[in-house]
Amino acid sequence: MGVQLLVLEVLCRVSGLGTIGWLTGCVFAVATWAVLTVALRRTWTTSFGPANRVTLARTILVGGVTALVADSFGRPVPVTVLIAFAAVALVLDAVDGQVARRTKTATPLGARFDMEVDAFLILVLCVHVAIPLGAWVLSIGLMRYAFVAASWVLPWLHGDLPHSMARKTVAALQGVVLVVAGAGILPRASAAAAVAVALGLLVWSFGRDVAWLWRAGKGADGPPPVTGVPEPAPVGLAVTSRRAGPDR
Repeated sequence: MGVQLLVLEVLCRVSGLGTIGWLTGCVFAVATWAVLTVALRRTWTTSFGPANRVTLARTILVGGVTALVADSFGRPVPVTVLIAFAAVALVLDAVDGQVARRTKTATPLGARFDMEVDAFLILVLCVHVAIPLGAWVLSIGLMRYAFVAASWVLPWLHGDLPHSMARKTVAALQGVVLVVAGAGILPRASAAAAVAVALGLLVWSFGRDVAWLWRAGKGADGPPPVTGVPEPAPVGLAVTSRRAGPDR
């Protein structure tokens, strides 16, 4: 929380972060602290681990992005800083998983932490890009949360998915496209086309995996059988966690 507040103060002094952005960033910091505290107590984790510390650094960057996006509704914000924070957070997504595997400190909590940070960053980037392109862009960020909500009433959606490079590629593409579109370096029509293609690929990926889960769980009383390398459905369908798999 202390580092997050320090980042917000730097943004306030350097880029003129306004009151709305500051308050949003503070709410994000408190919410992150509260959720992690509860999660650590429930899992009886004695050490946070180096990989989780990398993910926590990414979380602080996402908090800065969230504050800037919230502030952008009332005043111009430095897009360069916003995109830089988001880009570094996306790059570090490949680092925490590697650290977890090499230090043999990967845990289910770390995988879930990584996934939630990814999902929230994508949603915040969608909000930023939706301002010039339209509300339809929010479909990308909300799709994972819609899947989670659907799994509450459709238990077969909790099944494990086989490993898929196509799924991982589509998931990674979302962040890249949103960062490029949000940077404003493309004409509006080109940015809209790129985001539309990314959305189409995500719908295809979701549809394919949901169909697989339905076929796997059809006629079964319990969870569908696992084939290939297990991968939690919410992770694989929306934002791929690099800690998923048997080596975590």
